[in-house]
Amino acid sequence: MTGTPKVLIFALVPALAVVLGGVLAAYRTPGAAARSAVQHFAAGILFCALATEMWPDIVHRRLPAVTLAGFSLGIAAMLAIKRFSESSLQRTNVKAAQPTSLLLTLGVDVGLDGLLIGVGFAAGRKQGLLLTIALTLEVFFLGMSGAVALAGVGASRAKIVYTTLGFAGLLLAGAALGSLLLASASATVVDAVLSFGLAALLYLVTEELLVEAHETPETPFLTTMFFVGFIVLLTLELLS
Repeated sequence: MTGTPKVLIFALVPALAVVLGGVLAAYRTPGAAARSAVQHFAAGILFCALATEMWPDIVHRRLPAVTLAGFSLGIAAMLAIKRFSESSLQRTNVKAAQPTSLLLTLGVDVGLDGLLIGVGFAAGRKQGLLLTIALTLEVFFLGMSGAVALAGVGASRAKIVYTTLGFAGLLLAGAALGSLLLASASATVVDAVLSFGLAALLYLVTEELLVEAHETPETPFLTTMFFVGFIVLLTLELLS
């Protein structure tokens, strides 16, 4: 089992990634094709982490009722976040206010990613490391998305940097919370939280990363990037 201070050290990597994504987008917004390639690659990495680490661990525990409950709560939470974001956008016609709901949604996503890192380390060091690797690219894109939204309404570069630093703080707080709450939790609690995380990450892959990635016309290269991300993480897992 890994202690909270060590978990936070590992969580610093994705925390820096979300800041880096925001800073890069603030100074030079990447093109649509480049963003789509990163999204495909990140989706492949996340899908590999789900398929090879989280799901087998949940199946191994054999707690179907707990798994169903945790998974259902995960789906409900992500749908509620989506509904809140969409309703916030519908309530305002002021362009400058629109990024507020997006930034709130991104903040929740980043905090949840941090929580999942803490949960991963509570389940085992290997699971935690692989989830950290997988989520690093995902939060890099989230930081980039927030920066692009702010830049679109004329926000200063300083505000963009401060916002992404806030995202990093949320990620670290989520990792610390997950580690503290689950360090000595029972198998039932860990299974419930892992099932919740599984549903949340599946949603992020299928309804956010890949949906936005496909806003750019698909090419063989972009499609291949998904499988490259999958095989890269799978190879790291086989070598570890």
